[in-house]
Amino acid sequence: MFYVYILKSQKDNSKIYIGFTENLDQRLGQHNHETSDYSRKYAPWGLETYTVFKNKQTALDFEKYLKSGSGFAFLRKRLLPVST
Repeated sequence: MFYVYILKSQKDNSKIYIGFTENLDQRLGQHNHETSDYSRKYAPWGLETYTVFKNKQTALDFEKYLKSGSGFAFLRKRLLPVST
């Protein structure tokens, strides 16, 4: 299975990360413990949501969409709505 996931920084909740992986638990651990500048700067990260796909290319296409302008708007409106 292939996962497209959205993380939110627990240090700065305005920061999110959109990614793709085949192993969600391992990848979340990497974000919280690796030395990547972006990951380290805003760690720790919490998993907000994820979508599972059978097809790798479909997952990659969805990740790319979420990182686009209209996809990011969809993400903010439907996947990470602001509570009032």
